[in-house]
Amino acid sequence: MSIVFIFLLLVSLSLFFLPKRIQYPVTLLLVVSMIILSGQVAMQAFSSTKPVNISFMRLFGEEVFLVVDKISAFFVLVINLTMLTGILYAKGYLKPYLPEKSKTAMALHYFSFVWLHLSMLLVCMLRDGLSFLIVWELMSFTSFFLVIFESEKASTIKYGIQYLIQMHIGFAFLLVAFLISGIITGEPIGFESLEKYFSTQAVFPLFLLFFVGFGIKAGFIPFHTWLPHAHPAAPSHVSGIMSGVMIKMGIYGIIRVLTFIHTDLLAIGIFLLIISFISGVIGVILAIVQHDIKKLLAYHSIENIGIIGLGIGVGIIGMATENYTLAALGHAGGFLHILNHSLFKSLLFFTAGNVYRQTHTRNIEKLGGLIKKMPKTAFFFLLGAVAISGLPPFNGFISEFLIYLGMFKELHTGDLLLSLLLLGGIVGLVLIGGLAIYCFTKVFSVVFLGNPRSYHTENATEVEGSMFISKYIIGFFIVFIGLLPLWVLKPLTGVVSVFTPNVSALIDVTPSLQGITISMSIFILVIGALWLVRKWMTKTKTIETGPTWGCGYTGANPAVHQYTATSYADYVGNLAKHITGTRKHYKIIEKDEIFPAPRKLETHSTDIFEDYLVSKPSGKLLKFLDRIAVFQTGNIQHYLLYAIVFMILILVLTILNLL
Repeated sequence: MSIVFIFLLLVSLSLFFLPKRIQYPVTLLLVVSMIILSGQVAMQAFSSTKPVNISFMRLFGEEVFLVVDKISAFFVLVINLTMLTGILYAKGYLKPYLPEKSKTAMALHYFSFVWLHLSMLLVCMLRDGLSFLIVWELMSFTSFFLVIFESEKASTIKYGIQYLIQMHIGFAFLLVAFLISGIITGEPIGFESLEKYFSTQAVFPLFLLFFVGFGIKAGFIPFHTWLPHAHPAAPSHVSGIMSGVMIKMGIYGIIRVLTFIHTDLLAIGIFLLIISFISGVIGVILAIVQHDIKKLLAYHSIENIGIIGLGIGVGIIGMATENYTLAALGHAGGFLHILNHSLFKSLLFFTAGNVYRQTHTRNIEKLGGLIKKMPKTAFFFLLGAVAISGLPPFNGFISEFLIYLGMFKELHTGDLLLSLLLLGGIVGLVLIGGLAIYCFTKVFSVVFLGNPRSYHTENATEVEGSMFISKYIIGFFIVFIGLLPLWVLKPLTGVVSVFTPNVSALIDVTPSLQGITISMSIFILVIGALWLVRKWMTKTKTIETGPTWGCGYTGANPAVHQYTATSYADYVGNLAKHITGTRKHYKIIEKDEIFPAPRKLETHSTDIFEDYLVSKPSGKLLKFLDRIAVFQTGNIQHYLLYAIVFMILILVLTILNLL
């Protein structure tokens, strides 16, 4: 395996010496090679009852092994699928950048892409603490270089550095957690030492350290503040990868730690349920009030991390109470949503990338009517929007259905605490789903329907066909999982069995899923038949288009006679203003102002967690540093004087024998 590693290193380094037209094919070759090699190992792990062990390399004289069990194999497949669609989409998306970017800049981007892929695979395969932390850092650095691709923009550098700083804070928590475990148990730091630690020591404090470290990467609230800035700053293929799979490495870390915990599971399950509820609800509320389409999608990543956490939390509560139905369905729903989110979120970011590339704006208030100019993009965005909203007949519905089913089945257990927890989970999932539908109704209608709102859409055309290859692949899996969930549930049974010895609940749910398959198939056939009938009936009809009825007022631009994103989200923004921080800026019309002058209305929202946990503390720290930095004048003469004074002081102390 070390030979393969050296080969990847040498070939990826060669990107810096290759002409730009060759860099992409070489990158694609490397990505496909890693997919084939790691995919074979993953399939071997799925078919084996024991983890697959592979000698990797020697590190500081110690042999390091890759350990691939069913959990690792599942994440490897999710990583590979997302990276494949990402690199396929990148070819067309990066095309306009080729003339303006240097060979070195493009090589660095492709090099970082390859090593992000490799580092994520290794994160899922390594159990040794030192090597794990090294590749965890490698993942952060490579993704940082991908984020700052457009480094000529000051905001991109700012948000890239903010991302890197927060990743290092998370790394510090992980390092401390591993060190505590290793020192107390007397074993080498790593995941294997956790089994001994958790069997003899208090569980929750160390788990909390791990949760913060991994939770920063995953984007749980309140550790999410990097995410709404880094995702929009990155190129869209990178945004799709970061949201689709990279943040799931945080989920992987939490799950991996949980496999070594056998006590205090109820407290941990309740904690996960509560923080996931908060993340899901607040994430979708903050998404609703956004005007930047990529920032909106970033907040929806936080929401979906909340849904995944709900599933895992419900599963852990089931393990704590020895309720195997709850454990099996909760974990199955959580794991399936990891896969589902990687599909529809990457699809949404790729379609948002289409819109940005053709209109050069991410502000949805400046868009509109794009369904006429970019119909295929509109179709795939709608597909992703329906899937992320958890609606049938697509994949998002299936994973949420499993979580719902587990909670409803065990709602009447007779245990008051458990019933209240499950009821809270049901309410949270319902609220998240309803608000997600509300949000994506806003986005799709404002961006693709109605009339154009600005000049940005005037010259918009559909992107080239190569940029739809990845979308067809993702679209296939979204529909496939939605219509044939049993085909996906069978492999998931092995993953869930790592947590609970009894997975019969997943077998018992087969009739329900078969019913879903039949009903969804009938639904699609009916919709298709109605569409064909409508097309046949209108074939000989003349269809006229005209402006939206303006209630008798026709003096203004028809583009303004329609809902804006702000007006659509106004109700939620006002209702949750303490969360969204929504502020309106406008000049009030005075009573004596008979002929009002033209004026503007602007709304802005802020993330209260970012304000109180990042912006205000960092602002106070900078002010404090400014006060104590009395010697930092910026004048080189002063610095030379300091050096002379220091040397004189050293000389005097030496003469006086004080040194």
